[in-house]
Amino acid sequence: MASRTADKKPVGFATQLTAGGIAGAMEALCCQPLDTIKVRMQLSKSGRAPGTKPRGFLATGAMIVRRETPLALYKGLGAVLSGIVPKMAIRFASFEKYKAWLADKETGKTSVGNIFLAGLGAGVTEAVLVVTPMEVVKIRLQAQQHSLADPLEVPRYRNAGHAAYAIVREEGFSALYRGVTLTALRQATNQGANFTAYQELKKLAHRWQPEKEDLPSWQHMGIGLISGAMGPFSNAPIDTIKTRLQKAEAVPGQSAFQRVAGIAGEMWRQEGFRSFYKGITPRVLRVAPGQAIVFAVYERVRRIMETLQGSTEDRIHSE
Repeated sequence: MASRTADKKPVGFATQLTAGGIAGAMEALCCQPLDTIKVRMQLSKSGRAPGTKPRGFLATGAMIVRRETPLALYKGLGAVLSGIVPKMAIRFASFEKYKAWLADKETGKTSVGNIFLAGLGAGVTEAVLVVTPMEVVKIRLQAQQHSLADPLEVPRYRNAGHAAYAIVREEGFSALYRGVTLTALRQATNQGANFTAYQELKKLAHRWQPEKEDLPSWQHMGIGLISGAMGPFSNAPIDTIKTRLQKAEAVPGQSAFQRVAGIAGEMWRQEGFRSFYKGITPRVLRVAPGQAIVFAVYERVRRIMETLQGSTEDRIHSE
C-alpha cells in the first residue's frame, strides 16, 4: 500500500468536479424512480385505519404508473440533476480537506475515527450548501399526484425552476432551507458511515490483492453497495420526518422545533412506530446501488482523466 501511495498529489478539484458530476448524474438517472416511490411512501397516510396496512413498495410504484404514467417516476429529476454536480464536488472536495486537517502530522495518515469525522463534516457541508434547497424543490415536485398524460391537468409546479421561484415568492427564501437541521443530520450520518466503510473495505481489498494497482470497477461497485446501505438504516426516522416537514408549508408563529415535534408526535399517535420507517425499502434500494454507481463511475472517470492528463495524482480515497 505504501508503494502505491507515496509521493503522490491529491486529486485536483477539476477532476473531482468532473468525475463526481458524471457519477452523480448516472446515479440520478438510474435511481430516481426509487426515490420518487420512497417519497410517496413517506408522505402516504395509508395504514392509519385499524386493521389496515401501509401501502407497500411495489403497490406504491404500480399506483404511480397507473395513475400518472411511468414518466411520473422521474418527477423531480431536474432538481436532482441541477444539484448533482455541485453536491458531488462539495462532497468529495470537503471530505478530502477535512481528512487532511485530521491526519496525523507526522505520518500523514488518518485514523478510522477521524475518517468518520471527515465524512460527518462533508455531509453537513453538502447539506447546507446544496442538498437542502434541492430536496425541498424535489419533494414538492414528487408530491404532486397529477397525470403527465393529461394536458388539462396542470400541476402547481411545472418544473424545478418554477418550483424554486414559486416557493421563494410565496413562502420566502428561508422555505428552501426548511428541514436543514434534519437534512444535515441525515447527510452527516450517511457520509460518515459511507466514507468510513468504503475506505476501510477498499484497503482490505488491496491487502487481499497486493498485486493490483487499481481495483476493477465491479469491486468498487460491490464495496460502494455495502457502504451505501449503512446510512439509511441508521437514520430512517430522520429522513421520514424531514420529508414531511419539507413537503408542508410553514405555520406562522410555529418554530422549527415545534414543527418537527408536531410531525413526529402525529406520526407516533396516528400511524405508530413503523411509520418512521416508511419508504426504507426503496430508500435502501436507491441509496445502496446509487453509491455503487457513484464510486464505480467516479473511480473509472478519475482514472481515465488522469491517464489523459498523464497524471500521477492519488485517488480520492487512498491514504
